Amino acid sequence: MKQIHSLALLPLTVLVLSACSSAPSPADVNKATADLLKNSFQARGIATLDRLNQDQANAECAVADASGKPLDEKMSKAIEEASMKTVKWPTDGKFLGDWKEGEKIAQSGRGLTWTDKAGEANGGNCYNCHMISKEEISFGTLGPSLYNYGKLRGVTDPASAGGKAIVEYTWGKLWNARAYNACSQMPRVGHMAILNQKQIQDVMALLLDPASPVNK
Repeated sequence: MKQIHSLALLPLTVLVLSACSSAPSPADVNKATADLLKNSFQARGIATLDRLNQDQANAECAVADASGKPLDEKMSKAIEEASMKTVKWPTDGKFLGDWKEGEKIAQSGRGLTWTDKAGEANGGNCYNCHMISKEEISFGTLGPSLYNYGKLRGVTDPASAGGKAIVEYTWGKLWNARAYNACSQMPRVGHMAILNQKQIQDVMALLLDPASPVNK
């Protein structure tokens, strides 16, 4: 893909400012940014331009972010309700898979680039934003620590009534995080088909299985 250099932003900035008698609105900034991205990227391999298309949640949250103000409460609720409807629960009724496989998925950042082949399994790249297992010393801090995720929430038996509530919440959060936070920056790994059902089950086990090193 083409790189976006700071100099490339200058003509756009001048154009926007000269076209407006006052500062551009958040909606104008969002549109200008979207146009710049479309003009700066090219389709290559499985990395096609359709990924630049914004859905309503992306568009509304981008405008809110540009304005520096929180999303309107009514719109926020509408996005969360619509996102919740997209959550697909495990077809086999099993929420937890193999935590060892879940760790591999959390470690892997492969997938969805022009160098990857269609149909190949993607990684979750979870450590890019979270601390998960204490054995891993390289992790991001954009998201909260997930170490002791299940233990801190009292999930000693994922099948119990109390455990089930946390299990279902975690599944929904992984599937489409915007079901719980309209402008969440967490990848919607289920809704966007980044991970398949089995992969999500394995990541769930990494977070919630009492046998997982995450909960030791």
